[in-house]
Amino acid sequence: MLDHDADSYEKISHAFTGGQPSGGLTRDHILDNITLYWLTGTATSSARLYWEFARGATAAFKHPPPHVSLPVAFTVFPGEIFQAPRHWVKSAYHNLIYFNEAAKGGHFAAWEEPQLFSEELRAAFRTLR
Repeated sequence: MLDHDADSYEKISHAFTGGQPSGGLTRDHILDNITLYWLTGTATSSARLYWEFARGATAAFKHPPPHVSLPVAFTVFPGEIFQAPRHWVKSAYHNLIYFNEAAKGGHFAAWEEPQLFSEELRAAFRTLR
């Protein structure tokens, strides 16, 4: 988790170096999460997506993504590695019902900012009620 990206490294390491924790990234929450991965043996499977993508990235960019007809909601978090612009998201997901650029959060947004993440989910799918 620490070596995922610079933003995640900074936020997670602050909990252990006396810095101000970022949202839900407290020392106890981080240790709980790492313990869950360790005890269930799921650290490798959680990283598999990154490994598969790295191996097939070249091939993936040669073909457009398959058409997705389901409603799609998309939130861009400022600390995420890749900031997808709205027009790219719209071209990939033709049934885009919600798009927002959040004020905070990163790759682990649900963990870092659980309140913001739940508000985004509610806003995203409010129209489907």
